[in-house]
Amino acid sequence: MLLSVLLGPWLAMSACQHTNDKEADAQSASLSLAAPAAEDDVVAAGRDSLLSLCLYTAEDSMRVEALLRQDVGANDVLHYARQFLGVPYVGGTLEQADPERLVVNLRQLDCTTLVETVGALALTKRQGSERFSDYCANLMRLRYWHGRMDGYLSRLHYFTWWMHDNMDKGLLAEVTDSLHCTAPIRVNNHYMSAHPDRYRFLKAHPEWVDSIARMEQRYNGDDGFYLPEAATGLGHKDLGFVRDGDLVAIVTSKAGLDYSHLGFAVWGSDGRLHLLNASSIHHKVVEEPKTLRQYLREHPTSVGVRVFRLVTS
Repeated sequence: MLLSVLLGPWLAMSACQHTNDKEADAQSASLSLAAPAAEDDVVAAGRDSLLSLCLYTAEDSMRVEALLRQDVGANDVLHYARQFLGVPYVGGTLEQADPERLVVNLRQLDCTTLVETVGALALTKRQGSERFSDYCANLMRLRYWHGRMDGYLSRLHYFTWWMHDNMDKGLLAEVTDSLHCTAPIRVNNHYMSAHPDRYRFLKAHPEWVDSIARMEQRYNGDDGFYLPEAATGLGHKDLGFVRDGDLVAIVTSKAGLDYSHLGFAVWGSDGRLHLLNASSIHHKVVEEPKTLRQYLREHPTSVGVRVFRLVTS
């Protein structure tokens, strides 16, 4: 049964309203990831405040803490990604609460929530914590603008937004080279504002659509280079800059969208890149038996990939 808790006044604010600097500083302090180990009243209050913003089950919280107790070996990201093999693919799991709450769901995943779940686990493990509240703090950091949840509009809805904000926060770095990653990408996101009826909360709040449209326009334009589809079939000699567990974002030519799918890079025994992903085709999390290039060729709007790495400790 979902743990039902009352929302604090922070989350009850309008999605378009932002806290002032003083309030933001206080919130950042209460959710600090560098909290002292001593279980004093201030730390306990901060954890309670954070958990009051979450939507989760007892099963989820126990699973997170069990995963954080595991020995992850040399590759924490790939280790955690493989713990979710076989978990059902389910879309729309974040569209649960209005006002927005931090949804924690390890039982049903799509490509984005798999990446965020694994990323938050790896960050928390690197911080030496086994606490569910610290995992939730890291999940919030990854999912929302500037790491703070302030309504639906604070969520990083497009991958372009997600990658840039998490690079700005020092959590992510792009992995590239000048020889093979040569195809220029020009972002022209407008899918959400053009199709608000396909989004539960935009349909319920048409007054938010103009804000989404302004955000889309602000972050559109030239945005670097990607590895074209033909080059994704090269071997380790050429693509050795890509490591197991790196985040793979598939660039799409579909109108109004920047990226169509996310997953993790895995070098196969065939010497080629494969994708570990939450698959709508297989209806679960899988390591694709097909190479990454074969996967892209079967999806004509998938024109190439960009690669990123979780870098913070």
